Amino acid sequence: MNSTVMKKSLYFFAVPALLFYLLFWIFPILKLFQYSFTDFNGFATQYSYIGFSNYKELFREGTLGESVKNTLIYTFISVVLGNLIALGLALILNMKIRAKGLYRSLAYIPTLFSAIVVGFIWSYVYMPESGLLATLLGKLGIDSGDMNLLGSYSSALYAIIFVEIWKNIGTSTIIFLAGLQTVPNDLIEAGKIDGASAWNLFRHIKVPLLATAITINVTLSLINGLKAFDYPFIMTNGGPGTSTNTLIFSIYKMAFTEQIFGKASALGIISFALIIAITAVVVVRLNKREVSA
Repeated sequence: MNSTVMKKSLYFFAVPALLFYLLFWIFPILKLFQYSFTDFNGFATQYSYIGFSNYKELFREGTLGESVKNTLIYTFISVVLGNLIALGLALILNMKIRAKGLYRSLAYIPTLFSAIVVGFIWSYVYMPESGLLATLLGKLGIDSGDMNLLGSYSSALYAIIFVEIWKNIGTSTIIFLAGLQTVPNDLIEAGKIDGASAWNLFRHIKVPLLATAITINVTLSLINGLKAFDYPFIMTNGGPGTSTNTLIFSIYKMAFTEQIFGKASALGIISFALIIAITAVVVVRLNKREVSA
């Protein structure tokens, strides 16, 4: 068999993966797009095409705006605060300290638990009066009788964001730590000899060399934030009111609780476009920064 025929035959090995991609990714998106123009309820075999009515209703009733706002707040805080804390932990764990391996293991432990387990654990921690947090505050002499973090419209979303950060901080810390260990000691020593402060060493040497780690962590955090569903579902069921309704949770609620699958499909298409746009912009900017660094 000559090389040309062999090269052509190699393309056939991609056929199973391509079929899998078309069947389980492209086809569902196309069906979702089709259903978004219908009054399909998810069960009936007969449905009618209603044009852009689902999209118009989403914009008119405010569901889209509330879900987008909650999702963007969730994503922004979890990306920024989560990565800052992870970077701080990585810097500490990269120092010459005793039991460094133990501390690194402890930092990674939350990542090992499933979202369901984490959600139930923190639901107990946040429980009013008898929860772990309320008990600890009571031991410190702080009255927490009226504190209900998951039951308050103003605090529920932020309480869940903290859980998201706590769950994923181990992965981000390990990635930052791996990046820090690739920083040449010669550069650090040269900077110290030139009289550079610790801040200037961090800003002008460590951060540029961490560009790849920053890109990876920000991208992972961004994806986790934009597709947030687990903790709003497990811990608050979108409440109180609509304070923790994210885009993905709203899609789930419309499709499987309210059984308005056509409207849920319209929200799914909008969410898909929004997530792709945000992720593309952020990743492109991070890649440009990575190249310039």
